[in-house]
Amino acid sequence: MPQPDAPEGADPPPPTPMDQDGDQAAAAAAAAEPMEDEAAGGDPEAAAEDEAAGGDAAEPMEDDAPTSSPTPSAPSATLAVDDSTVARKRRRRKKQFLDMVPTEGVRVLRASSSSAAAAAHLTGIPRRRGRPPTNSSLRLARELDSEAHIAIAAGFPADTLSEDEVAAAVLPRIGGAEQANYLVVRNHILALWRSNPLAHVASGAALASIRAEHAPLVAAAHSFLSDHAYINFGLAPSVVSLPPRPPPSLPAPSVLIVGAGFAGLAAARHLMSLGFKVAIVEGRLRPGGRVFTKTMSSSAAAHPDVVAAADLGGSVLTGINGNPLGVIARQLGFPLHKVRDKCPLYLPDGRPADSDMDARVEATFNQLLDKVCQLRQVVADSVPHGVDMSLGMALEAFRAAHGVAAEPQERMLLDWHLANLEYANAAPLADLSMAFWDQDDPYEMGGDHCFIPGGNSQFIRALADGVPIFYGQNVRRIQYGCDGVMVYTDKQTFRGDMALCTVSLGVLKKGDIDFVPELPTQKREAIQRLGFGLLNKVVMLFPYDFWDGRVDTFGHLTEDSGQRGEFFLFYSYSSVSGGPLLVALVAGESAINFEKKSPMENVEKVLDTLRKIFSPKGIEVPNPLQAICTRWGTDRFTYGSYSYVAIGSSGDDYDILAENVGDRIFFAGEATNRRYPATMHGALLSGYREAANIVRAARKRAKRVHSSEDIHVNNEVKVNEVNVIVKDDNIDLDDLFHIPDVAFGGFSVLHDPSTSEPDSTSLLRVGIGARKLGSGSLFLYGLIMRKNVAELAAMEDDEQRLSTLYRDFGTKLVGLDGLGDAGESLISRIKAASRK
Repeated sequence: MPQPDAPEGADPPPPTPMDQDGDQAAAAAAAAEPMEDEAAGGDPEAAAEDEAAGGDAAEPMEDDAPTSSPTPSAPSATLAVDDSTVARKRRRRKKQFLDMVPTEGVRVLRASSSSAAAAAHLTGIPRRRGRPPTNSSLRLARELDSEAHIAIAAGFPADTLSEDEVAAAVLPRIGGAEQANYLVVRNHILALWRSNPLAHVASGAALASIRAEHAPLVAAAHSFLSDHAYINFGLAPSVVSLPPRPPPSLPAPSVLIVGAGFAGLAAARHLMSLGFKVAIVEGRLRPGGRVFTKTMSSSAAAHPDVVAAADLGGSVLTGINGNPLGVIARQLGFPLHKVRDKCPLYLPDGRPADSDMDARVEATFNQLLDKVCQLRQVVADSVPHGVDMSLGMALEAFRAAHGVAAEPQERMLLDWHLANLEYANAAPLADLSMAFWDQDDPYEMGGDHCFIPGGNSQFIRALADGVPIFYGQNVRRIQYGCDGVMVYTDKQTFRGDMALCTVSLGVLKKGDIDFVPELPTQKREAIQRLGFGLLNKVVMLFPYDFWDGRVDTFGHLTEDSGQRGEFFLFYSYSSVSGGPLLVALVAGESAINFEKKSPMENVEKVLDTLRKIFSPKGIEVPNPLQAICTRWGTDRFTYGSYSYVAIGSSGDDYDILAENVGDRIFFAGEATNRRYPATMHGALLSGYREAANIVRAARKRAKRVHSSEDIHVNNEVKVNEVNVIVKDDNIDLDDLFHIPDVAFGGFSVLHDPSTSEPDSTSLLRVGIGARKLGSGSLFLYGLIMRKNVAELAAMEDDEQRLSTLYRDFGTKLVGLDGLGDAGESLISRIKAASRK
C-alpha cells in the first residue's frame, strides 16, 4: 500500500489548493483531526519506518488461468529503512501518506525501558544505581531494540503478548516481571532465527546468553515459536532433515487439506513436521492455486530460442522485511530483484506526462484521500453505530467540491492514480468500503518490493515436494461431526480427523462446496459481506525488448475515465523472466469488461496502446511471439483474484472467516488473514496459523480422550469380590494391519479368511506420504482380487503399482467408509477371524 512519496530527484511542488468554503461536508472534514493514534506512546520515526514504510499489503494474488541481485542477507537487526525506500514512488502502494489510518503504537525499547532492565536480569549484567550506563549496558540496550524491531516485523506487538501467545498459555500469569522476561527471551530467539534461517535454532541455543534459571521461559517461548512456525520453518536442509516431532496422540491425527496453494502447502508441511498424517486434495492438475508461472516460448522459426517465465498469478514479494517468503528465498538461494521505483507515465498520444503536473496531481490525490480519512473520523465520532459508503463516491464528492483536476491532463493523471488504487484492491472504487478499505495498513511489511527471477512457482514446487497431493479432485462436499470429517470429490471420498479448507473466497461465495452441517450463520454472512475482486493481465513475449529495459514499470493514461484501468500499467519482466516479456494490467471495471472480449481483441488493443506510446519515438512495436490473456473471474477454482473490504464489511470479517467450526473444519487463505490479505505471504502465514490451531485442537481432544480412558479403566465391577475391568471388545483395523498377510512398499493386504480362492476379494491399504517426510501416512483402501496381489508385489515401485491398480485392475482407493457393502462384509469376516 502506498505512502507519501516525493517525485524523483526534486522536492514536490506545492499541492493544488482546495477551497473548503464551498462545501459544508468538506469543511467539517477539514476541521476533523487526522486519524493518528498518538495515545499509544510510540516513537513516530520508528512507527513510520517499521509499520508504514514501503510495504504493499495488498499485493495481488491474481490467479490467472490462461486462455490460449543476489539474495539479501538476513534482515538487519534494526530493520532500518533506507532513504530510497521511504521516498519510493507511489506506483506499487495503496496508501499515500502516513496519517491516513490509525497506526498501531510502536514503542521502541530504549536503554531505560523495563525490558532493558529485565534483559539485564536475564543475562546477569548488573545495573548500578546512580551511575551512567556502561558500554556493555548500552550495547545490551541496542541489542534489545534490534530484537524488538525484528519481533515487530514478524507480527508481534512491541511490549505485550500476542493473542496467540495468550491462547497458548505461554505464561501461567499475564503481566509483571515474568512477562517482561518472556518477551525478551521470545524476541531473542526470533532474532537468532532471522539472523541465519539456514540453521535450525534449538531450544538450548538461546540459553547461551540467558541465565539458566530462566530455562522454563526459553522452553515456553521456543515451543510456541516452533508450533506457530515463527522459527525453524521453510526449506533449509537443516530444517527439512529434522525428524518429525511426536504427534499429539496415537495413532497420529489425520488432516485433509482442500487446496494446494501457499496456504495449503504451508499447513501441510508444518503439520507433517509435527507428526500428523496429511493429504491435500486439489482440483487443478497442478499445485499453486493463484500462484502460477507459465513458461512461454517462441514457435517462430526466426526466433527459435526466445523463452521466458511469466507469473500469471501472484508476482511481487511486497516488502521484504519480516516477509517469510524472503526467508524461504534465502534458504533456497533464490536471487531477488528489487522492483525499481522509476515509472514514467505516457499520455494517450505517446508524449510523456508533464512531471511537474504529475507531482501536483499526486499531492492532490493524497489530499483527497486525507479528506476522506478525516470525514470518516467525523462520522465515526458523531454516529453511534457508524455508517459506511463507497470510497469512490466520497473521493468524487471531495474532488467536485474542491474543483481539482479540472484540466484534461490533470484528470487523466488523477484517473491513473484511481486506477492504481483499484489495482491494489482488485475492485472498482465504487465497491470499496470508505470506513475500512485500508484496515490492514498498520501491518504492512517494510522493505523493497521484489521479483523472484524465474517466477514464484519455484516456491510452489519446493513446498510441494514430498507432500501427498491428489490432483484433479474437485471437492463437492465437506461433512463433519464429532467423529471426524469426510471430503467428497467428484471421483472419490476421503476421511480424516480434521479438514483445512483453503479455497478462495470466490469459491466460498459461489457455494460450489456444500458444508454438512451448514456453516454457522455468522461465517456465512461474513463470506457474503467481504468482497472478492478481479485483476487481469495480458502477458506478451516479444522477439526483442523494444521498450526501455532500465525501468520495471511504465504507465499509460486514457481520456475515458470509464476505461481508466485498461492497460494503465505495464510491468517489464525482461530482467527476471529470461526473455523479453511485457505484462499489461487491467483493473477496476475494465477487468470485468476484459473477460467479455475475445483474447485476440484484447491483445490487439494492447498492441495499439503500445504503438501509440512508442511509434512517435520512431520505435517499431513487433507482434508478440506468444500472448496470454487471463480470465480469473470465470476460473471455476477461484472466481476472482483476491479479497477486499466491501461496503458494509470490515476487518472483523477476515477474523470470522478464519474461525474454525467445532475444532473439525479449519479455514486458511489470504481472505482469512486480517493483517496481510491479498498477498502471497498472507496466504502462507494463514497456513502456518491454522496448522498451529489444528495442533492445539488435537492436543485438547487427546487430553479429553485420555481423561475419559482413565475414568473407563477405573470403572471396576466387583464379581464375587474379584475386580473385573470392563473392556471394549471392538477390534481396531489398524491393529490387524500391523501384521498383514502381505506387505510391499506402501501397500499392505489382508486376505479374506473364509477362502483361499484366487478370485476371492482382499482388503488393500495404501499409505500416502509415509516415506518421504517420515510423518506417518494417511491410509486409503480398496478391494482387489487375491490373484492380483502377487502381481503388484512383483513391481518395482509404488507409482507403477498405483498406475496398474487404476488402469488394469479398476480398483479405486477410497476412505474406509467408501468401500460399500462388500467391503464392510469383508472387514467383518477379517475381524471375526481375529477373535478366534
